[in-house]
Amino acid sequence: MNRALQLDLPIPLGPPIPVLYVEFDGTGVPVVRAETEGRQGKIDGQPAHTREAKLGCVFTQTTVDEDGYPVRDHASTTYTGAIETAEEFARRIYSEAWQRGWGRAHQKVVIGDGAEWIWNLSQQCFPQAIEIVDLYHARQHLWDLARKLHPGDDVAQKRWLLSQLDRLENGKIEDLVAQLRSTPAATADIADTLRIEAEYFNKNANRMRYPSFRRQGLFVGSGVIEAGCKTAIGRLKQSGMFWTVRGANAIIALRCNRLSGRFEDYWEARRA
Repeated sequence: MNRALQLDLPIPLGPPIPVLYVEFDGTGVPVVRAETEGRQGKIDGQPAHTREAKLGCVFTQTTVDEDGYPVRDHASTTYTGAIETAEEFARRIYSEAWQRGWGRAHQKVVIGDGAEWIWNLSQQCFPQAIEIVDLYHARQHLWDLARKLHPGDDVAQKRWLLSQLDRLENGKIEDLVAQLRSTPAATADIADTLRIEAEYFNKNANRMRYPSFRRQGLFVGSGVIEAGCKTAIGRLKQSGMFWTVRGANAIIALRCNRLSGRFEDYWEARRA
């Protein structure tokens, strides 16, 4: 797909871009019953009540602040999204990144959580990118695990977390994985959770080299797309709202145009 899209799209001209980021995520949108017919919900035996809207954003970074933290370029963020398949969304986000100057960027970065579809899409569309798992999602995995290992014992949870978070923050993912695999489990359920979490960190090890990313002055969090989901998609989740896919996608398109600073251009194109 990557090669075909490169052939199909014109090469946008412009100056070099120091760092260009792509972030994407998914969030549920409440829909009418007809839109979820035959779809399994999150709870076994229960029908689905939402459809996943996929949202992507592209932004640039030119500098870091006096403390070495990355600074997102002002008004550089654009959004695109819809309720659609991962394959359809891949073309959408690739087109947005290409139009924003992906081919002119010195450094190309994809940031996301640990969802498998995100990294499959990244490798399919952006194989040359530096991939980074959002640090805050990775921390949350350890916090959730601490609660399972030491239920109701805040002191034990924090004591266990202290060393595990240190390994994570310092990019020592192999040590973290080894620790999880050697942690004794009180029940079969906890043993299964430890195995799943160890595999999560092992699979994403190269996406969690946070000291290296920070030395390069890169972002290590996906806060931009997290906020985008609330701002762009959150408007479809108000009390009593139930959407058709077509109606939801129309609103998502308008919200993305608005947030991307393209709202007036959109209406000018409609009038032309």
